[in-house]
Amino acid sequence: MASLNQQVETLKKSSLTTKSETKRPPQVITPTVLKKLPLPQPDADGDKEERGRVLIVGGAPEMPGAVILAATAALRAGAGKLQIATVRSIAPLVAANVPEARVFFLPETRSGCIAASAAKKIAALAAEVQAVLIGPGMIDEAAVTRLMKSLLPRVEPDSPVMILDAAAMVCLAEDSKLLHRLRGRAIITPHAGEMASILGISKDVVTREALRVARQSAVDLRAVVALKGRETFIAAPAGETFCNRAGNVGLATSGSGDTLSGLIAGLAARGADSLRAAVWGVHLHARAGDCLARRIGPLGFLARELLAEVPALMSQLSGRGKG
Repeated sequence: MASLNQQVETLKKSSLTTKSETKRPPQVITPTVLKKLPLPQPDADGDKEERGRVLIVGGAPEMPGAVILAATAALRAGAGKLQIATVRSIAPLVAANVPEARVFFLPETRSGCIAASAAKKIAALAAEVQAVLIGPGMIDEAAVTRLMKSLLPRVEPDSPVMILDAAAMVCLAEDSKLLHRLRGRAIITPHAGEMASILGISKDVVTREALRVARQSAVDLRAVVALKGRETFIAAPAGETFCNRAGNVGLATSGSGDTLSGLIAGLAARGADSLRAAVWGVHLHARAGDCLARRIGPLGFLARELLAEVPALMSQLSGRGKG
């Protein structure tokens, strides 16, 4: 297998033809495709434990809303129990705005980021849940990198699905092997700029070669990659690739990425494998945007408004009701 640096050099040479270009085209996500990837469904008499526990880690004094959006999204996706771990200074605010959650206070740096010393506590919380999302509202990249490099080696490989979003992904630029020990139970959700930073290449290359970048990065990082864009490509380490073409420009709004990562985390908590959670989460998020665009208008709907659309869409796409 080529190293990450070798893959990057390949991507820089946009005129170069590689074997990846001859791979099967990605599956376009449609209701028919989703029916072949059904979500785990609880028994009629199942309790909230059966629907899984999810842990959302993030937040900062400047961005308390991000973790609130992500946490609410996880519940809208059907997770049974919600935990939030955030910096001490905003924890009461977060708890008041998400009354369904159990909220844990974490030590914070002078800049208001979660301190690296919190890694042990986060790892202990992660051992008791089915999915962990890290990243929403975390803005000090250097501090987040220190936290992630301390946390990831502590996480048990076969316990939760780990979803990395926003600043939590920056650590992969320093060490592309950080997710290897998770054995494919990891998901990252970069947009083109974030993917470019992780790989050390230009955003233009990522945009132009999005499918190839997603595929090669999934192999090298050993994680499911949801590379966001007008077309979002979801790639797994084993080579499966999907393309989402639903959605609209109105989704390019503050907080939209937090709702997406929260949906993915909630689906993973329910028992969906990493690829299935990413495929469903991306499509539900996009379809919710399409619903709002029709009802409100193509611009101006809010990220928090996406979430009320999700349960009916999920039911419809699962063949259990009308959306």
